[in-house]
Amino acid sequence: MLVQDRPNPKSPKPQIRTLPTNRFPEPKNLDCSTWFSENFYRIIAISLLIATVAALFFLRNFGDTAALLCFENKAQNLDKIEFPRINWNSIASISDKSSKYANFRSEQWVIVSVSDYPTDSLRNLVKIKGWQVLAVGNSKTPSDWSLKGAIFLSLQQQATLGFRVVDFLPYDSYVRKTVGYLFAIQHGAKKIFDADDRGDVIDGDLGKHFDVELIGEGARQETILQYSHQNPNRTIVNPYIHFGQRSVWPRGLPLENVGEIGHEEFYTEVFSGKQFIQQGISNGLPDVDSVFYFTRKPGLEAFDIRFDERAPKVALPQGTMVPVNSFNTIYHSSAFWALMLPVSVSTMASDVLRGYWGQRLLWEIGGYVVVYPPTVHRYDRVEAYPFAEEKDLHVNVGRLIKFLVSWRSSKHRLFEKILELSYAMAEERFWTDNDVKFTAAWLQDLLAVGYQQPRLMSLELDRPRASIGHGDRKEFVPQKIPSIHLGVEETGTVNYEIANLIRWRKNFGNVVLIMYCSGPVERTALEWRLLYGRIFKTVVILSEQKNADLVVEEGQLEQIYKNLPKIFHQYASAEGFLFLQDNTILNYWNIVQADKDKLWITDKVTKSWSVVSTNANSDWFSKQANLVEKVVSLMPVHFQVSYKETVTTGNSVVVCSSEVFYVPRRFTGDFVELVNLVGNLEIHHKVAIPMFFVSMDSSQNFDSVLSKMIYKRKVPTNSSTYYSAQVPAVHPWNVSSEQEFIKLIRIMAEGDPLLMELV
Repeated sequence: MLVQDRPNPKSPKPQIRTLPTNRFPEPKNLDCSTWFSENFYRIIAISLLIATVAALFFLRNFGDTAALLCFENKAQNLDKIEFPRINWNSIASISDKSSKYANFRSEQWVIVSVSDYPTDSLRNLVKIKGWQVLAVGNSKTPSDWSLKGAIFLSLQQQATLGFRVVDFLPYDSYVRKTVGYLFAIQHGAKKIFDADDRGDVIDGDLGKHFDVELIGEGARQETILQYSHQNPNRTIVNPYIHFGQRSVWPRGLPLENVGEIGHEEFYTEVFSGKQFIQQGISNGLPDVDSVFYFTRKPGLEAFDIRFDERAPKVALPQGTMVPVNSFNTIYHSSAFWALMLPVSVSTMASDVLRGYWGQRLLWEIGGYVVVYPPTVHRYDRVEAYPFAEEKDLHVNVGRLIKFLVSWRSSKHRLFEKILELSYAMAEERFWTDNDVKFTAAWLQDLLAVGYQQPRLMSLELDRPRASIGHGDRKEFVPQKIPSIHLGVEETGTVNYEIANLIRWRKNFGNVVLIMYCSGPVERTALEWRLLYGRIFKTVVILSEQKNADLVVEEGQLEQIYKNLPKIFHQYASAEGFLFLQDNTILNYWNIVQADKDKLWITDKVTKSWSVVSTNANSDWFSKQANLVEKVVSLMPVHFQVSYKETVTTGNSVVVCSSEVFYVPRRFTGDFVELVNLVGNLEIHHKVAIPMFFVSMDSSQNFDSVLSKMIYKRKVPTNSSTYYSAQVPAVHPWNVSSEQEFIKLIRIMAEGDPLLMELV
């Protein structure tokens, strides 16, 4: 419009020619330069006008556009992880020129982190013959720290050594041991005992149980018992069972595996010499997590847990892992690269993640981990365990193990594979890009101090597993050492109870439990997983608010059924799916006899299931009935026929509280189809679930396992009075704190006495 309104300059009047329909000016015979000179001012005016409009449009949208571009650029920068580029052939050597130990050499080192003055245990470590103790300080270490016989690296000394890794290490953390590892390798290390300053080596001799020598005259030329590789789906084991403690688990074991307490039925054997990482067991206070420490702690009494010292050491086959810690482990030179402690995860998770990461890469050079009988005695100081520091373990470790076992690399050198795996772990959010850079610095420092990377070996993970013949089976029945801290006698009765637990586990091991938590999941999510994870291999937790740290997905209870198809798809091999709200207690020992090929719901519980007439009730029921009628009209014939067999009148709707129900695998396709028919309609969970059930199958075919459950509409004053261990479920029951959870466990122990191990 602005262009059209602008007056045009006058031009000579052209000669007019009359045509049958239209009049056109007679064209001039002009060349390009002539036309440009005559229209110069018009071109300038039009250009200025276009520029003005463009400027106005730009200014109007500049704020939003700039903000959007800024956000997109930041998002891309956050998501993008740069892969380090290293010229492996041009890494300059780093020699010790600054310390007074420049000319010192030793093949056997003990590396400890110190935050306080020397302990008695550390003084005892210095006395071990043939081993040099190296104490690594941090910002908490006293400035006047000293111990005769030990080498001490203060923060100031660490900064002068020239290692690249120093730039990534936190000042106040034990992960500064990384500097100590490099210093020891620089000064001739062939074996490194990764230790802490609170454990005494049994008999003061590391060689009593550890295999200090792998080759040569001092090596033990023997075969080693190995866990069976027959089950390809087993990726993690609890080694404490092998050494006599079935009810104790190590830090880093996924909580969903805590309930696997049966001992190994048979083992195989492996030749000695490749056990480059050797994990020792600790008497007294073993390496347990905060869940164990807080739930098993007998008041202020210190733990003094003992393991079978006569049990044989046991190796891990490729494809199977075990938690590895940083305070009782020997690393041989072929595995020195696996000593790197990640810096972007919590301190209580760093060594465990390192252990899994290192085990996976160890397979690339034909090595394996061996777990040894008690090598140290650690004293329980009866101090607070930092539960918050373990969230990286409880949330991610199960997923990490699956990822590592399935990870493959086509690189031709070990260090290239190491860097590739660290990068992949950052992409999967197991650690951050800071650990990718840290890995690059660590590998360069290793080469700079003279370390030679091992050669790769052929990996057998993708090959068919060798069959285990009868003659290859080696039996070892672990000694069952009494666990006094549990408060129960380990007698035949307990064996019977363990047999029950195994039977329940086998029955529901392939059933997914979907639990909805209405309260604050920060207080209860881990407890619910610990309770039901003993029985159900997979426990999926939903809540109003998502919590990525606790692996809790978001879902609104009013229409929570719309979340189920995604879970069905995620666990496509599951035998069935059991839904449970946290206001209902499941007595799993009373539902073993139920038919897992049938639908379960509370249709026989009158206070839970009812057919409501819409004529005599509120508008809400009428609106829900109209929505149901709309969905029913869209149903395929088999759904409609089944539904109308139950709901015979048009002025009624089936309502079920739906706190607990079960969908077997054969009905999940029907369930998903019905959810799709509902679409965006806001049908309430209490109305949608019974509609789905009576549409999928006749109520006469439902399993009646839930018919005897205790169901009350209001919470009684004293909830413990109406609980019964003889019914399949109890409703209602509220748990919103650790104290209430402990109270529940003690009550449920009437049906499952082994639950007392949790409190």
